[in-house]
Amino acid sequence: MTGTLVLAGTPIGDIADAPPRLAEELAGADVVAAEDTRRLRRLTQALGVTPKGRVVSYFEGNESARTPELVEELLGGARVLLVTDAGMPSVSDPGYRLVAAAVERDVKVTAVPGPSAVLTALALSGLPVDRFCFEGFLPRKAGERLSRLREVAGERRTLVYFEAPHRLDDTLAAMAEVFGADRRAAVCRELTKTYEEVRRGPLAELARWAAEGVRGEITVVVEGAPETGPEELDAAELVRRVRVREEAGERRKEAIAAVAVEAGLPKRVVFDAVVQAKKSDPSQAPTTP
Repeated sequence: MTGTLVLAGTPIGDIADAPPRLAEELAGADVVAAEDTRRLRRLTQALGVTPKGRVVSYFEGNESARTPELVEELLGGARVLLVTDAGMPSVSDPGYRLVAAAVERDVKVTAVPGPSAVLTALALSGLPVDRFCFEGFLPRKAGERLSRLREVAGERRTLVYFEAPHRLDDTLAAMAEVFGADRRAAVCRELTKTYEEVRRGPLAELARWAAEGVRGEITVVVEGAPETGPEELDAAELVRRVRVREEAGERRKEAIAAVAVEAGLPKRVVFDAVVQAKKSDPSQAPTTP
């Protein structure tokens, strides 16, 4: 009999938000794999529970090496509990590799649902929540960050990002540049903690606010792109969107088809715009064959 891998959500701030089953799993697991064993110790003390099983570290630096060890424990019948510093494992935290490896070996994987910064920020943002995309952390380098933002410039679903406080002003300024200064957004800081704050407003305004300095754990929620009709997208914009997709790795044919769907136009219209741009100014046209 193989064991079970349990992914357990942990509080993102207020310890009282810990799900009741978390204490049970911490007490009963054969192995507890924690992103930070010191934080785990503080969590177990707060919950008044003592793990009976072996406690091991499982973080970005040792995730690749430790995953096979934990899989062997699972294949031997162990109940392995995975916890990260806050929120659900695998969501911008360690866990994906272990889950994928466990699934590949037909090991049962289950979860103890818990608090989520993504869903909490969405609910508090005041922005549409019926459809959304979680984009995690943006690249640290300015050029790569702009490129990533351009990939989703036309995305109509609400966007959710995590960001470090010392990079927040640069990120919001880049978002204002790519998405538009007036695009609505919400910066959610220190969710469920004593100094919780949700700052809502246009991206440009939020960027100016963040330039004064912001502390704490940050989740940014950004309104999706507005609905646009075919008449609102000129040839230059169609070409730009094709170029963005090509720079992200799409072949030209697929990029043209995708942009045509986005714009509600026949593929021939987008294709003709790309061809004309290449004739008029080769440097401004998409580059892949």
